[in-house]
Amino acid sequence: MHPSHTDDTLLQELGLRLSRYRIEAGFTQAELAYEAGISKRTLERMEAGSSTQLSSLVRVLRALALVDHLDALIPDTVPSPMKELMGTEHVRKRASRKKSPTPLGPWTWGDES
Repeated sequence: MHPSHTDDTLLQELGLRLSRYRIEAGFTQAELAYEAGISKRTLERMEAGSSTQLSSLVRVLRALALVDHLDALIPDTVPSPMKELMGTEHVRKRASRKKSPTPLGPWTWGDES
């Protein structure tokens, strides 16, 4: 998959891959839906590339024994080597914007009259 693909294209490809894994595992849509604890219609929508809940995807991946592959989808973050050496590595809980200088206008000494 290429990063420039649209969301719809990526969802369709994901659905196609799920369908192939389901067939290779020997499941019908009804059987996999039952094993995953979701409705058959939800699985049909997923395989067709429609948007569904993330929890449904996780359930299907679990039923297909593909949960271990989630690390490839979203790998764990790697600590900065410098911060690790300095012992200052900590887990961030939120993102922040870089502070940009506020435009104050031209600089003056303040003694102009």
